[in-house]
Amino acid sequence: MDGSTATPTPERRTYRISGMHCAGCVGSVERSLNAVDGVEAAVSLPAESATLTLTRDVGFEELAAAVEGAGYEIEPIADVDRGEAERSRLAEAEARSREARKTMWTAWALTVPAMVWMLPEMFAGLRWPSPLVFDLGVTLLGAAVLAGPGGPTLRSAWRSARGRTPNMDVLIALGAGVSVLTGAWAVLHVLGFAPMIMNFAPVGAMIAAIHLTGRYVEAKARGRSSSAIQALLSLEAPMARVEREGAQLEIPTRDVAVGDVMIIRPGEKIPTDGVVLDGRSAVDESLATGESIPVEKEPGSSVLGSTVNHSGALRVRATGVGEDTFLSNVIRLVEEAQASKVPIQEFADRVTAIFVPVILVVALAAFAGWFVVPGIFTDAARWASGFIPWVNPELGRLSLALYAAVAVLVIACPCALGLATPTALMVGTGLGATRGVLIRDGAAVQTLDRADTLVFDKTGTLTRGAPRVVDVLVHAGPAVDPARAAIDDGSPADASAADAEARLLELAAAVEDASEHPLARAVVDEARGRGIPFSRASGVEARVGMGIVGEVDGQRVSVGSARLLREEGIAEEDIAEVERRFRDAARTIAWVAAGGRLLGAIAIADPVKDDARETLLELSRRGFRTVMLTGDHEAVAAAVAEHLGIDDFRAGLLPADKVEAVRQLRAEGRTVAFVGDGINDAPALKAADVGIAVGTGTDIAIEAADITLVQGDLRSVLRATKLSRATFRKIRENLFWAYVYNVVAIPVAFLGLLHPVLAEAAMALSSISVVTNANRLRRTRL
Repeated sequence: MDGSTATPTPERRTYRISGMHCAGCVGSVERSLNAVDGVEAAVSLPAESATLTLTRDVGFEELAAAVEGAGYEIEPIADVDRGEAERSRLAEAEARSREARKTMWTAWALTVPAMVWMLPEMFAGLRWPSPLVFDLGVTLLGAAVLAGPGGPTLRSAWRSARGRTPNMDVLIALGAGVSVLTGAWAVLHVLGFAPMIMNFAPVGAMIAAIHLTGRYVEAKARGRSSSAIQALLSLEAPMARVEREGAQLEIPTRDVAVGDVMIIRPGEKIPTDGVVLDGRSAVDESLATGESIPVEKEPGSSVLGSTVNHSGALRVRATGVGEDTFLSNVIRLVEEAQASKVPIQEFADRVTAIFVPVILVVALAAFAGWFVVPGIFTDAARWASGFIPWVNPELGRLSLALYAAVAVLVIACPCALGLATPTALMVGTGLGATRGVLIRDGAAVQTLDRADTLVFDKTGTLTRGAPRVVDVLVHAGPAVDPARAAIDDGSPADASAADAEARLLELAAAVEDASEHPLARAVVDEARGRGIPFSRASGVEARVGMGIVGEVDGQRVSVGSARLLREEGIAEEDIAEVERRFRDAARTIAWVAAGGRLLGAIAIADPVKDDARETLLELSRRGFRTVMLTGDHEAVAAAVAEHLGIDDFRAGLLPADKVEAVRQLRAEGRTVAFVGDGINDAPALKAADVGIAVGTGTDIAIEAADITLVQGDLRSVLRATKLSRATFRKIRENLFWAYVYNVVAIPVAFLGLLHPVLAEAAMALSSISVVTNANRLRRTRL
């Protein structure tokens, strides 16, 4: 035992992983980390990282031993904000790309002379200037390519083989290495010490050079995959102008502290997240929302770091710096999504886990078949030689056997399988991040792609979430002095009626002031707008999904739904009497009772969002069934649903009822996406197949969601569905071609019909094509 203690809640850590080149590498690192007790690892090749979920306190030394034992390197991400960490990663990737380019050209500088030297022998059978010099020269050139530019590949192959987790480099090392060894054999033959064999040393050099070329091009393409994050990072303001001790100072943005007051002039970038203290301006927030129209800002408005101030000067108090900024959270979400696993990838992972050992067996079988029973294959080779110029059935038995085995080794490509999903996911999540759609979990992409039912919360999601009081009705029952409840008919009693309304609002606001619910704020704002003073209630208790109760001036006051008042013992006939006097079904009623008697009710209207009807109709046209869940009463829900064209609705629900409604839909065989914004929505967001939180919602709702929409408009829901379908379509395309490529190419190589050089070129192109196809996602219009 190492003395590690149990962690009460799982902890997540992210580490940088170096030395990975293919899907086999990813599998090796994952298996090594998962073998550590208390560790669940998800490794991303494009992001070159491992995200670990730890159920106990695991030391870095233990993790390093596991990873290094498999032949790779692990390092903790520096304790800086995610923008800095991502910039560091991108800088390292760029440096590796430059090194890969240098290595590639060095390989070709040695390979091209060997290729040119081989041409007379290929076309005229001339081994110039003599057989010994020719065989020795091309063999030394091939060996130089392997020992020099190909050295890292050989070392990676050795480490992975020694760790019993063979990766793609093992296949390349064997294919190229065996080819160069045939050159040494050919030299021994010329000297009279070995039987004749075809000299494949130039082929080995070309295999290594093409492999390194593919590695470089793939690295460049993978770099383009993260271009969205690079673009976000490039928008950061390096410096900030802050007020300190009565003076304005220019300091690096990373040195801004929470509470600092920043001065942002027109045309400047806002250094970090904050709230406007003074000034009015329009701010370009397209980096966060994808919308090009600037957003008006005034005192009290929130602003995001890296956005551009357009027209007026602003004084902004910093509220989020470093890890707590919007941009850092975007990068965190994208990293988590890239490191997560999409369910469709599971089969590909199982294939790649055994891919290299299986290919080694197939290559050995090809060698044995051609060497032991060549007659089975030579007829097909003679037939193919009539139209495939590189097929030569007249070569010796050993040469033909090596030819087929090497082709099998270098044509097999688990890389395309391993890159198919994570690369498309990287591009998709990056595109979403620049369009206001933040994906937390890659599995949500696949789930939303097959979702057939969209369930919406009403308040704050379909409506503006900024309701206002439109009517106050005083109950003329025994709870109120008849003189104070007189009807407004122009008589002197009108003043008493106004007093009764004021008293009702005073008591309601005193209790509701303790709540952040939009309906509560509407009541408080109405009281303040009328100039009605009120004290804060004591002993306030929120009744989830029903309302709130508290004590004001020595009496118990209840504000909320009819259900709450019934629980408080208010007579049913009093509630029904007031309810009949409200005719507008689109209004929400907040009932008010004090001292066990009904005082009256407040009618609150929350208009639907401008884009709600158009968006809901478009979602219906796209085949989604739409459902609305709300805690409001039946009449309000029916009016909103009819206006928006919603297929179904359920009203008067508590948070637990919403969860049950979602579960019922899932039990019917539907794949459910829930769209919500409030604390009350968090359980339903978790209960759905995929949870979507609108960005105007609370942090709790966003933390519970799989997808976060930065904007509060419902068009973002359309963007999310389009993005998921486009991304998953690319994943399917990539996996299809990767599987087809291997299924077709390996048998052709086994039959000796594929030149090893062409096999290696095809292998490299398969990986490049997968990454290139994924990058086409960036053209998707959301």
